[in-house]
Amino acid sequence: MTQNDTIRIGVGYDIHRLASDRKLMLGGLEIPHDRGLLGHSDADVVLHAVTDALLGAAGLPDIGDLFPDTDDAFKDADSRDLLADVMVMIAEKGFLIGNLDVIVHAESPKMSPYKKKMADSIAKVVGVEPDRVNVKAKTNEGVGPVGLSNAIACTTVALLMRT
Repeated sequence: MTQNDTIRIGVGYDIHRLASDRKLMLGGLEIPHDRGLLGHSDADVVLHAVTDALLGAAGLPDIGDLFPDTDDAFKDADSRDLLADVMVMIAEKGFLIGNLDVIVHAESPKMSPYKKKMADSIAKVVGVEPDRVNVKAKTNEGVGPVGLSNAIACTTVALLMRT
């Protein structure tokens, strides 16, 4: 491929611990649960993984470089706003989203009732048709921090196309 790539792929991953006294934000939605994700911002692992996948595909710095957890400006930030900022950067580089494939790794709460709503929410933030965003859910079968219900993680693959 050359500098004029027409298709670019990026992978994003994020994981946060579950903690009391926090809202559980996933894919831009508040999900009912007895705990939420611990982080500097709203700790939305889904939107963070989506953001990193898009940044990677566009050849831009990662989410931690652009929105560091050491900067009070991003304390309790809404991850939808961070993703919207990244969409401007991607557009400025001449890309648009082909599709997003999202896997939420969680033992609980069960994600099935929320997958379609998350896909619709993500699509709205990034400005694409909902059928360009697919959200799947997997458990970790009791293995590791996700499997022990101590954390929730997300993996995302993004396809960008040059406009």
